[in-house]
Amino acid sequence: MLYKATVLKSRWALCAAVACTLIAGKAVAASDVTVAFHVKTQGLDLSKPAGAHELYLRLQYAARHVCTEGDQILAPVADLNACTEKALANAIRSINRPLLTQAYLSTHTPAQAAAYGIEAPPQVAAK
Repeated sequence: MLYKATVLKSRWALCAAVACTLIAGKAVAASDVTVAFHVKTQGLDLSKPAGAHELYLRLQYAARHVCTEGDQILAPVADLNACTEKALANAIRSINRPLLTQAYLSTHTPAQAAAYGIEAPPQVAAK
């Protein structure tokens, strides 16, 4: 099974658009592209905390990768931290597994999670 962490890189700003285009040339009208990195879950049991934590570590790596080395022809992102946080949060939200969300919440606050549309599991939200 493969999941992907996706982030948008722009020469000017981080964009939330889903459909993106890269137009080459001197006059760049739209410069957003989606950079994806496949994260393997083979051998991980996501119903166990250790498996979810390992996937979380892999997703963190993937988020950093797509924001830095993901496509060498692109200009660097303006805010590396914002880019990696958004990529990581998008992956966590799209996978939507309670133990993976708990792993995310071990390094982020519920407010940070909510800002990216990640819902805390009921047992975490009650704390």
